Amino acid sequence: MAQTKKKRKTKHRGTQAGTIDRAGRTSRQTRQQSRTTAKKSASERRSQRFERPPTWRSAVSRAGMAAALFAVLVILVFHRNPGAGIVGGLFAFLFYIPVSYMTDRYLYNRYQRRKREGQG
Repeated sequence: MAQTKKKRKTKHRGTQAGTIDRAGRTSRQTRQQSRTTAKKSASERRSQRFERPPTWRSAVSRAGMAAALFAVLVILVFHRNPGAGIVGGLFAFLFYIPVSYMTDRYLYNRYQRRKREGQG
């Protein structure tokens, strides 16, 4: 059986008086335009992230998240008691703080060096 009704692709913009506004949305972007905008904003966010020098505060927060995930995995995946998971998470936290800071500092210095070489 042939389909007799086709789906309407746009919303009907009629009024009770019978007039139809055909202007539509003028600010709508095409898919390609929105993708390029998203890519630009992502690259800008990435460059802004590398512009800021590393801080111990960011290293502590990142280490806290990683250590919490580690403790949960130790308890759930390896079936250890919660005390062992918490102690392991504490050791991981103390280990991850300097590792996270050193990694941030390395990436920051590398970005700054590349930026200087590109300008020079």
